[in-house]
Amino acid sequence: MKRIYIAGAAGMLGDAFYKFLRRDYKLFCIDKNLRDDWIELLDFTNREKYLNSVEKFNPEWLFHIGAETNLEVCERDPEYAYLTNAASVEYAVDIANRLNIPILYISTAGIFSADKSFFTEEDVPSPLGIYAKSKYLGEAIVIAKAKKYLICRAGWMMGGGIKKDKKFIGKISKQIIDGVSELKIVDDKLGTPTYTRDFCQKVMELIRYNRFGLFNLVCEGFTSRLEVAEKMLEILNLTDRIKIKKVNSEYFCAEYFAPRPDNEQLVNLNLNKLNIGKMRDWESALEEYLLENWADEINKIQY
Repeated sequence: MKRIYIAGAAGMLGDAFYKFLRRDYKLFCIDKNLRDDWIELLDFTNREKYLNSVEKFNPEWLFHIGAETNLEVCERDPEYAYLTNAASVEYAVDIANRLNIPILYISTAGIFSADKSFFTEEDVPSPLGIYAKSKYLGEAIVIAKAKKYLICRAGWMMGGGIKKDKKFIGKISKQIIDGVSELKIVDDKLGTPTYTRDFCQKVMELIRYNRFGLFNLVCEGFTSRLEVAEKMLEILNLTDRIKIKKVNSEYFCAEYFAPRPDNEQLVNLNLNKLNIGKMRDWESALEEYLLENWADEINKIQY
């Protein structure tokens, strides 16, 4: 049984990795926020405690998956953002190198902002805000210093259900549960969703096939925030009950003031060169996620 240490496991991605791996791997999961009984309390920005914990467990892989993903928090506190999203990555790389094990680092489509229709692993990122800059610095640290690494970039993440999904799908689903009759959705943001379950599965396929380097791992197909919201209502049979009002990003600028790229559409170029299967299309992944995690709660709403 392989031993995997997962740092930053309390979020939606950590939850997916734990559920996907717990039967076949011996896991040690940490986070500074305790949300589940399978997580040990430890802040990976504490370099010495992080090192001692990993050394004690003696894993065969170090998954450094935690980050501060709230863009507004990062803009308000750049020092905290760089400590969490970049300095801690350097700690993780040093630990992995010391133990002579590979490291998994999770990056994001949000590091791109150029005027292109889509981005591959061959494109040079151009991060806008503190979040994107700190995550891209994390990438650069891993590439420059890690002896052996796997960097996987996610798109618009969905997963974790009602308890852990704080992203777009979760926010819209919770509005529906609250009984709204109208959703205000931006019509000027493009991207590619990523289902945490599919992401974890593909990461482990890359590991099993002994593949290293940089990989975009997003659902197949380009889309927009507006199209995703429309598809959600279609899947949940709510198209006739809830209206969508199109707005531009300026409408939410007071709440979401951090700079965001207009286009985060990724193509899985490096993955698709391998003979290990493509990612699912985003519509299929979205339908599975909604029906398994949100439909029961949403069906309780009386319209």
